[in-house]
Amino acid sequence: MAEIDPSAVEQVATAARAAREASRRLALLSRADKDAALHAMADALEAAAPDVVAANAEDLARGRDAGMAQGLLDRLALDERRVHGVAQALRDVAALPDPVGEVVRGSTLANGLQIRQVRVPMGVVGMVYEARPNVTVDAAGLGLKSGNAVILRGGSAAESTNRALVEVMRATLEARGLPADAVTLLEGGRDAVRALLTARGLVDLIIPRGGAGLIQTVVTESTVPVIETGVGNVHVYVDAAADLDKALAITVNAKTHRPSVCNAAETLLVHEAVAADFLPKVLAELAGAGVALHTDAAAGAAAETAGVPHTDATDADWDTEYLALEMAVRVVPDLDAAMEHIRAHGSGHTEAIVTEDRAAARRFTAEVDAAAVMVNASTRFTDGGEFGFGAEIGISTQKLHARGPMALPELTTTKWIVEGDGQVRA
Repeated sequence: MAEIDPSAVEQVATAARAAREASRRLALLSRADKDAALHAMADALEAAAPDVVAANAEDLARGRDAGMAQGLLDRLALDERRVHGVAQALRDVAALPDPVGEVVRGSTLANGLQIRQVRVPMGVVGMVYEARPNVTVDAAGLGLKSGNAVILRGGSAAESTNRALVEVMRATLEARGLPADAVTLLEGGRDAVRALLTARGLVDLIIPRGGAGLIQTVVTESTVPVIETGVGNVHVYVDAAADLDKALAITVNAKTHRPSVCNAAETLLVHEAVAADFLPKVLAELAGAGVALHTDAAAGAAAETAGVPHTDATDADWDTEYLALEMAVRVVPDLDAAMEHIRAHGSGHTEAIVTEDRAAARRFTAEVDAAAVMVNASTRFTDGGEFGFGAEIGISTQKLHARGPMALPELTTTKWIVEGDGQVRA
């Protein structure tokens, strides 16, 4: 690996030391102080919405000129409604219980020692993410509530928007007598990112959020511990015992509600027993919503019967996270084949079954290895806000410490506190 520019290393070290000092002050704040700051930040963002939208327009214009894909442009875009949405997410976080100080477990030993395991902040959390300016606000809010300082490295495509958002939040913190360095925007090129990933001892945790390439780069290059947030190659399986009206609504919602996000469905699997009845209807509705269909032979025949345009699916289609109005469709002979397909091609994010057969549902939830498994519900519900967590900092597809939508508890670690009265070990 090439040497990192020393100026980038010093830039990150300076930011991390300031963030560390800020995190020490945050860790001492009461819940009331943190919640008041979150509400103030939300109010300030709403008041600054015209300026934020203007900055976002600059990023969108650069993105269009650079040929950015429509799905990425959608993720990047902020209008006043979305600005109010991210502000509301801060208020939602304020309404949540404060995890800091929560006793996870405890007991009094036979020798009289009182021990308890309590939640404490991680300290300094680095976020590396792409063109998702809502992540800038979500990470700052969740960091503040959980007592962590955050160093944010958003994608260059959202440079103007992120700068505007962070300026508002830092100014609000300062106005309330809190450390502005609780929220830091790291600017600079590739070397700045690499310096952040290797700032072990200065940064406690890195969370990547974005496409497969970004996540893999962070996982392989970071010497700081990483919580891996995975891509979403998400499936909807329509079982032989499915209510086909439910299946139709769920499939269309999972694909078209917001196709550019990681919990959107990318592949539809249909049991052969219901394919003749279900596929012509669902393919027609998907195509009517602008979805390009990549079909296996059986699904392609149903598309021909329904007069729906389609292309033959390639091996690559089953592994593709489209993040767009595209979907792969396959007919399977049974539940086992559906689960085998998911094992071979799924990314461990979210998988859904539509069925009225409780035994099939139980097998699917037990045997499918994913962070979230849905039964008769859209995959779009895999989201911190929808789960009642307020904002989320990402959706983890790993199995250590955090899995699924990550919110406040996942941004804490624990400390053992032991109180005695002169006991010594024999």
